[in-house]
Amino acid sequence: MDLLIIGGTNFLGPALIAEALASGHRLTLFNRGESRPDFKTDAETITGDRETDLGRLAGRKWDAVIDTCGYLPRLVKLSTEALRGQVDHYAFISTLSVYPAQGAANRDESAEVLTLADRTVEDVTGETYGPLKVLCEAAAQSQFPAKALIIRSGLIVGPRDPTNRFTYWATRTAQGGQAIAPPAEQPIQFIDARDLAAFTLRRVEARAAGIYNVTGPARRLTFGKLLSLAKEALNSDVRFHYCDDDFLRENGVGEFMELPLWVNRELAESFMTFNIDRALRAGLTFREPAQTIRDTWEWARAQPSDAPKPAYLPPEKEAALLAAWLP
Repeated sequence: MDLLIIGGTNFLGPALIAEALASGHRLTLFNRGESRPDFKTDAETITGDRETDLGRLAGRKWDAVIDTCGYLPRLVKLSTEALRGQVDHYAFISTLSVYPAQGAANRDESAEVLTLADRTVEDVTGETYGPLKVLCEAAAQSQFPAKALIIRSGLIVGPRDPTNRFTYWATRTAQGGQAIAPPAEQPIQFIDARDLAAFTLRRVEARAAGIYNVTGPARRLTFGKLLSLAKEALNSDVRFHYCDDDFLRENGVGEFMELPLWVNRELAESFMTFNIDRALRAGLTFREPAQTIRDTWEWARAQPSDAPKPAYLPPEKEAALLAAWLP
C-alpha cells in the first residue's frame, strides 16, 4: 500500500513507521519537522504544517492516511477536506480520554463521550483535550463517512515514551531498595506503542472503518501484578510498599503524574477497565508485559541522566513517605 502518515516523529509515529516498512508498504511522512528535528527515517518526508502547507500534498495519491497528531477539529477538517480526493481511507488516532473520567466499568465504544459548550475553543488543556478529540473524530467521519477508522487508544507505553509514566516503574524497579507504590489491587490498562501500531496497520490494510477502544492487556491486570512482573523481568531486589489511597492523599501525593499511573479507587474502576472486545475480535494482540518492561528499561537506561521526566516521584519525597508508612 501507499501510506501517508501525518506526524510520525514522536513515540507512536516511529512504531508505525517501523511496522509499515517491515510490512512492505510505501511510506510518506508529512510533518513540520519541529518536534523531533533529529529524527531519521528512510521514508519519504514532506515538510509542512497542516494549517498552511497541505498544498504540498497536491497531485499525489495514497491508499490510506494515518493521522497521528490531530488535536484541533478545525485542522483535522482542513486535512480531511484536502485529502478527500487523494486517499481512499482515513485512520485517526484518538484517545480513551473522549469518555468522561467517571463512568461505569467495562465501557465499550457506544458509551457517552464528552462535549464542549464552546466549539470554537482551541486551547488544549486537561479539560478540553478529550472533547476536542471527539470533534476531531467527527471531522474525519464527516469527510470519510464509510472509510474512517477511529483508534481510541489507551495509555501508550514502551520505548520512546516521553511522559515517563510507565517508564518510571521500569526504572524504579531496576533501582531496587524500598519503594512506594499505589494500592496493589488498582486495575491498570496500557498498550505498547508497537502493539498499537501493528493493530492500526492491520485495520488499515483491511480498509476497516468504525471505532475501536484499543488498550490492554486482554484480561484484568492490577498494579501489584504489574510490579511483580517488573521485579521478575528485571531481576530486581526492590520491595514495593503498596499504600492505600487515603495515605497517599493525606501525604500530598499527586495522582497519575507525581506517583505515576496512580488514580483513586473510583476513577481506577471506571478509567482503567475499558472494554476492548471489539478490538480483540478484530485481531488485537499483545506482547508480554515483561517484554515491554525490559525494552522500556533498556531504552531508558540509554537516555541522558538529565532527560525530562514529566511523571516522577522525587526520591526525597519517596523517602519521607516510606518513613511515614513503615512501622
